[in-house]
Amino acid sequence: MASPTGTTDSPAAPAGSRGASAPGAPAPASAPESAPESDLPRVVPRRRVGRRLTAAAALLVFAMVVHSVVRNRAFQWDVVGRYFTTAAVLDGLLLTLWLTAAVMALGFLLGTPLAVLRLSSNPVLSTLSWGFVWIFRSTPLLVQLLFWFNIGALYPTLGLGIPFGPEFLTVKTVNLLGPTLTAVIGLTLHEAAYAAEVVRGGILSVDAGQTEAAQALGIGRPRTLRRIVVPQAMRSIVPTAGNMLIGTLKGTSIVSVLAVHDLLYSVQLVYNQTYQVIPLLMVATVWYVAVTTVLSAGQFYVERHYARGAARALPPTPVQRLRARLTALRSG
Repeated sequence: MASPTGTTDSPAAPAGSRGASAPGAPAPASAPESAPESDLPRVVPRRRVGRRLTAAAALLVFAMVVHSVVRNRAFQWDVVGRYFTTAAVLDGLLLTLWLTAAVMALGFLLGTPLAVLRLSSNPVLSTLSWGFVWIFRSTPLLVQLLFWFNIGALYPTLGLGIPFGPEFLTVKTVNLLGPTLTAVIGLTLHEAAYAAEVVRGGILSVDAGQTEAAQALGIGRPRTLRRIVVPQAMRSIVPTAGNMLIGTLKGTSIVSVLAVHDLLYSVQLVYNQTYQVIPLLMVATVWYVAVTTVLSAGQFYVERHYARGAARALPPTPVQRLRARLTALRSG
């Protein structure tokens, strides 16, 4: 059919040639082929020369210290091995462990109500609790123990009766407080002052919205504290309480001034007879290190238990870390 301009339309392209390029036209670009893996740039980790040199120097110093301790004859390691499991040393160790457990349990049993009273809106209870913490944190532990040991000079008798009135029962203080009981009382009161601050700090670390939500649901204050606040506060309480436990274990050695047969006093009795001071002190040191290591491992697992609700991924245990290291070494 002729167009108005006198030209004719070009015939339609055949169906089979639809999309084909005209002769002499450039061919369409094809999709780029992926480069082989051998041509890709290789990522090389940064070489931390300073860190490796520092680690090598630290290992060298550590090896020198261990060598000097092991090869130094003044430590008399044969004497250490001979007295390490004697009956006197083990009895002192058991008393030290008993003192540590009793003082920690009684200290937190007394410190937790003190912490709650510190947070009370009652000014009398809050002030009295603050005064207790202030007195026992301000006085050295040795001074407190000596005061309790000489309590008979201040109060020869203790009585039970009507306040400011007659007494129904009296007992002599000298017959009531022995060296071991004096040590338990002195250490417990000292520990309770610090435990109160630890528990108070843990309670304050919990978001106030938790308490407000419990009040909106009609939950009473004691139940809110017991079921909502304290479980969340344990994440902050456990690390500090673990440090207090280890400090109490070592701090029980101070009761040796009261002639309490703890680990240190038992060792002192032995070297006062044999004059082998250094090896017997090493016996006590090794036992303290061993018990502290066990307590530190227990603290790690307790912290890991209370971190379940807060951490996205729990920290790996020492066994898991060892397995990961061995797997990395085998694959590397």
